[in-house]
Amino acid sequence: MRLTATVRQQLLDQNDGFETTTTYRSRNYTEERRYRITGGRLYIRVSSNTSWADSRSSNEGEASDDETRRFLRKYLGALNTDGL
Repeated sequence: MRLTATVRQQLLDQNDGFETTTTYRSRNYTEERRYRITGGRLYIRVSSNTSWADSRSSNEGEASDDETRRFLRKYLGALNTDGL
């Protein structure tokens, strides 16, 4: 399936409320990404920390077009694609 701008928007609209989380852990670093589709938009929240006590960070915002395309391509099997 080709993810044109129209198809991407239809997927986001059809899957309102979809959420998933990914985690990455290494020896001194942990990152958690939460993806949420709300109101026809994809939001990403990234929380990370390292082994240093003061090195925690959290960032949340709307995904760019490239991030949205990669997310939809990766999770296409888990999303509702009826009528596309």
